[in-house]
Amino acid sequence: MTHTLDVAGRTLGAPRAAAVAGVIFSILMIAAVEIVRGAVPPNPAAPGAWLMDQAKRRALGFALQLVPFAGIAFLWFIGAVRNRLGRLEDQFFATVVLGSGLMFVASLFNAAAIGTAMLQSGNIDIRNLPTSEAYYFERGAAYAFMNVFAVRMAAVFMFSTSAIALRTAILPRWVAYAGFALGLILLTVITSWARIVLIFPLWMLLVSAQILVADLRRRPDT
Repeated sequence: MTHTLDVAGRTLGAPRAAAVAGVIFSILMIAAVEIVRGAVPPNPAAPGAWLMDQAKRRALGFALQLVPFAGIAFLWFIGAVRNRLGRLEDQFFATVVLGSGLMFVASLFNAAAIGTAMLQSGNIDIRNLPTSEAYYFERGAAYAFMNVFAVRMAAVFMFSTSAIALRTAILPRWVAYAGFALGLILLTVITSWARIVLIFPLWMLLVSAQILVADLRRRPDT
């Protein structure tokens, strides 16, 4: 038999898979963002002189290798949360959660793919790439996918997930309200401070920790 979790009188599926996937996503996402921010200038219009530094190119390549695994863990998190909700799932909010989550992953993967292409171009012609039009196009496109599309889809995901949490009581109310507030920050401030993108994985880490703690405290129901 499977163990169940009773929250506010509701029977829900085991949430441990969601918590583990959320933690994995958060750790990989934070690591990738910090490595990229340390290697690549935050301004997409900055010259590409940093490409001449082999250490920075290797660091960027390593960070880009983390992105697919972060995306997989995030998709696993969505699936596990929907399984936890079961019959409590609201079709409207569930559609927004799934759609925004998929768009977030797609934007994240596009940014990583463009970054990978830029590194490969540097292997072919490292002398001319830093000042070429191709470099500025790739930097601008990767920046837009990550800091405009991915982050705003993350904000929508936070809004819809927080709304579900308030309706079903699967998370403490303060976590849901924090999701609304932090999602609003992502929508309005992201272009002013590059590292604000870390708000999303940090909130995901908080949500995952809350789910895991609730799972550990539950009593087995046979």
